Amino acid sequence: MSAPVTASVPSAREGQHQHKTEQAHGQDGMLKLALGAIGIVFGDIGTSPLYAFRETFNGHHKLALDPLHIMGVLSLMFWSMMIVVTIKYVAIIMRADNKGEGGSLALLALVSGRTKSRRWSTGIVLLGVFATSLFYGDSMITPAVSVLSAVEGIAVAAPAFGNLVLPIAVAILVFLFTIQKSGTARVGLFFGPIMLVYFATIAVLGLISVVHTPGVLWAFSPHYAVEFFYLDPVRAFLALGSVVLAVTGAEALYADMGHFGRRPIGLSWLVFVLPALMCNYMGQGALLFREGRAALESPFYMLAPDSLQLPLVILATAAAIIASQAVISGAFSVTQQAIQLGFMPRLRIEHTSAATVGQIYIPLINWLLMAMVIILVLFFRTSSNLTSAYGIAVTGAMFIDSCLLGVALLRLWNWPIYAAAPLLGLFFLVDGAYFTANLTKVPDGGWFPLMIGLIVFTLLTTWSKGRKLMMERLREAAMPIKVFITSASNSASRVPGTAVFMTSTADGVPHALLHNLKHNKVLHERVILLTVKIVDQPYWSADDRAYEEPMGEGFFRVVLRYGFMEEIDVPAALKRVHECGADFRMMDTSFFLSRQTLLASERPGMMIWREKLFAWMLRNAESAMEFFRLPTNRVVELGSQVEI
Repeated sequence: MSAPVTASVPSAREGQHQHKTEQAHGQDGMLKLALGAIGIVFGDIGTSPLYAFRETFNGHHKLALDPLHIMGVLSLMFWSMMIVVTIKYVAIIMRADNKGEGGSLALLALVSGRTKSRRWSTGIVLLGVFATSLFYGDSMITPAVSVLSAVEGIAVAAPAFGNLVLPIAVAILVFLFTIQKSGTARVGLFFGPIMLVYFATIAVLGLISVVHTPGVLWAFSPHYAVEFFYLDPVRAFLALGSVVLAVTGAEALYADMGHFGRRPIGLSWLVFVLPALMCNYMGQGALLFREGRAALESPFYMLAPDSLQLPLVILATAAAIIASQAVISGAFSVTQQAIQLGFMPRLRIEHTSAATVGQIYIPLINWLLMAMVIILVLFFRTSSNLTSAYGIAVTGAMFIDSCLLGVALLRLWNWPIYAAAPLLGLFFLVDGAYFTANLTKVPDGGWFPLMIGLIVFTLLTTWSKGRKLMMERLREAAMPIKVFITSASNSASRVPGTAVFMTSTADGVPHALLHNLKHNKVLHERVILLTVKIVDQPYWSADDRAYEEPMGEGFFRVVLRYGFMEEIDVPAALKRVHECGADFRMMDTSFFLSRQTLLASERPGMMIWREKLFAWMLRNAESAMEFFRLPTNRVVELGSQVEI
C-alpha cells in the first residue's frame, strides 16, 4: 500500500474550510497570542545577538574596529531586519497563507495548484522541495550554535570553568532531545514568560550601554550602510555573510503562522522583539566604541556587570533551549507535511497532546537530529566555527521563498508586472547578496548544510518520482472495475461482512482484491474500494470528508479527503459514512492491504541506483496499518511484485 495521494481542491470548496486555529485567533485575546508568539516564534532570531554582531568583526572575515565599520554593520543589521523580516515576511509573504498555514511546503501546495503550465509547475515543486531540504540542515545547526554560544558565556563569567563548555552543551542537547517524547505542552506554558524576560533583559542592557555612547543611534540612518559599501565594498560584501545571522529565524515567522496568526506575530515583532534586538545590537556597538577589541570576545555578555554575567548565561541558555525546541518541533511538522504531500515515506508519528493536533513526535527524525547536532558540536567545537556553517541554508530558503512569493504575487493575487517587479527586485537583490556572501563560507563549514540539503533533496525527489512510477505500473495492469464486478459477482461466492480494500488510485481494481479472489475465491457481501487523498490545503472539514459512489453488486467506491496537516484515522472516518448500506462495525470489517515488492529494471523512469534507493525506502516505511490507524486484528496483507 503506497502513501496517500495528493489532490487539488475544487475552487468552489476553497473558501468553505478554514483552519481551526483561525477561529481560535478570534476567541483568544490578541495579547495572549502575541505573548505565545514571543515564546515560540522568535526564539531563533532572538538568540542571534549571542553571536551575530561578534562574528561580523571576529569571524573569518575580520573587520577593523573603527566608526565606518561599526556604524556600517549596525545600519546593515537594522535595514536587513526591516527589509527581510518586516517588509518581506510580516507585511507581504505572511499574507500568502494556505488556509491559515504558512511555511515553504504550505506555500508550495498553494501556488503549485494555480500554475497552468506543467513546466512552471515542475520547477516550482522542485524549488519548494529544495527549500524543505535546506530546512533540515538548518534544524541541525540551530540547536548546536544556539546552545553552544549560550553556554560559552561560562568562559566569560567564570574563566576557570571554560573547559566545561563542551560537556555542558552536549549534556543540555541530549536532555533536550530526550524529553521530546513526553511532549512540550507543559514546557510551552513557560516559553512566553521566559522569552519575555530574556528580551526585556537584553533590551535594558543594550540601552544602558547606548546611554554612555548615544552617537551610535545615528546607525539607524541607511547612509551608513551605503557608505560602508562605497568605501570598503569587498569587506562590506563579505560582512553580509555574518550580518545575515541577525535575521536567521525570519522564516519561522511564516512557518509558525498557523499557530498564532499573522496579526499577533506582526504585533510581537514590531512592538517588542524588533526594538529589543536593536537596543541590544546598538548597545554592543556602543561597547565596541568604548572598549575596542577587548570586548570582542563576547560583547553580548560583557554588556552585563560581572555580578550579573552568570545569571545572564543561565537566561541565555534557557532562550537557546527554547529556540532549539521550536526548530525541532518545526522539523517534526515539516516531516509530517512532506509525508502527507507524498515526498517522504510513512514514518511513525506519535501525538504528544490529546488537545493540540500539531504537537507530534517522530522518533526517527528526533534521534537523527540529535546525532547530527552532537556531531556538529564535537566537530566544530566553538560557536564561532559553527557560524561558518550557519547561514547558507537560511539564505537559500529565503531566496526560494522570494521565488514562490513572485508566483503568489503574479498568479494568486494577479499583481501587474510593473507593481510586482520593483518589490521582487528588492527582495531578490537582498536575498541574492546574502546567499552569495554565504557561499564564501563553504570551505569553512558551509558545505555541511548544502550536503544535508542535497541528500534530503535526493531522498524526497526519489520517493516522489518512485511513487509516481509505481502507481503508473500498477495502473497499466489494472482491470476496469465495471468488467471485474460483472464477472466476479457471477462466479465468486459471497460471505458475510465488509471488506475494505485500500488503493492509491480512485480507478481500476486494487491488486489486493484480485489476489484475494484468486486465492480465496470469495467476495464479502459489501466491498469498499477505499482511497485516501491529501488535498492542497491544511485542513478539510470532517463533515465533508467522505465521497461515496455505489457501483452495484455490493461494491462501493469511497474517497476520504484529508488536509496535509491532519492526522489520518480511517476507522474514525468510516464511522461517519452512512451512504454505503449499513453503518460500519469494525468487528465485521476486514481491511486488505497490498504490499508491493519492487524489482529494479531497465525500463525508462529512474536510474538504477535511485530505483534501488526507492525500494529500500519502501521496505523501511511505516506499516500502512499503523499509519492509517487500522485495527491490528482486522488487517490482511497481500503481496505483489512490481517492476519500475
